[in-house]
Amino acid sequence: MISLNVCKSLIQTWAFVYKNWIITKRTVFSFFEILFWPAVSMFSVGLLAVFLKLDKDTTGFILTGVISMSCIQVCQIDVAYVLLYDLWSKSLKHTFMAPVHPFHLICGSWLMGLMRSLCVFLLLSVFSALAFDFSFLQGGWGPLVLFLSGLYLIAAVIGVSVCILVLLFGYKAEVAAWSVVHLVYLVCGIYYPISVLPSPLPEIARWVPLTYFLEYFRSFYGFQTELAGSVGWGFVLIGLYGVVEAVLFKTVLHRARRTGLLIKLSE
Repeated sequence: MISLNVCKSLIQTWAFVYKNWIITKRTVFSFFEILFWPAVSMFSVGLLAVFLKLDKDTTGFILTGVISMSCIQVCQIDVAYVLLYDLWSKSLKHTFMAPVHPFHLICGSWLMGLMRSLCVFLLLSVFSALAFDFSFLQGGWGPLVLFLSGLYLIAAVIGVSVCILVLLFGYKAEVAAWSVVHLVYLVCGIYYPISVLPSPLPEIARWVPLTYFLEYFRSFYGFQTELAGSVGWGFVLIGLYGVVEAVLFKTVLHRARRTGLLIKLSE
C-alpha cells in the first residue's frame, strides 16, 4: 500500500514537471531566460569589473552574486509560472479540481525549474572561467553543492510566495513574479556586503536565507564575515519560511474556494 501511494505521488508530481516542460519548449522566452539574459548579465558585470581593475577576489565576489541571481530567478519563475500560466489561460480552477495535492504542484514545477537553473549554472560557470578566469570550484565540491542547494531551496520559497499572492490578489499579483526576488537581492547583498546597507537593512538581511549562503560561499574567496560560518541558519530560515508558507498556501486556497475567487479567475 505504501509503495503504491509513493508511486502515485511520484506520478502526480511528474505530471507538473511534464506540464512545465511542454510550456518551456513551446515558449521562445525560455531561451532568453536560460541562455541570453544570464549570459548578458555575467558578461556586462564581468567587463565592468575588468574596467574598474578589480582584483581577482573582488571580481569573484561580484560574479558570485551574478550567478546566484540568475540561478534563483530561473528556478523561482518556474514555481511561480505553475499558477500564473493557469491564471493567464483562465484555467486556474481546473488545476485545483484535479486529484492532486498542492505539494505535487509546487514540487513538480520546482524540479523543472531546478533542471533549467542547473543549465544556467553550467553555462555561466564555463563562461566565467573562459572569459574572466574565475572558477566556482575554488572552495571544492562540498561548499559548491551546499551553496547551490541553498539557492534552489530559496527559489522554491520565493516561488511559493508568488503563488500565495496569486491566490490572494489574482491578476494584481503578476508583478510579484519579478519584483519579490529583486527585493530579496537588494537586501541580501548581491553585489556588495550587507555592512554597507543603511540601518535597519543589515538587521533585515539577517532574516533572509540568501545572505548566509552568499557570505558562506564568498568566504572561500577571501571575504570573511561573522555570518560566513552561519550557513546552518540559512537552512533553518528556509525550513521556517517553508512551514509558514505551507500553512498560508492551504489557508489562502481554502479562502479562494470559499469566496469563489478560483471561479472568477477562470472565466
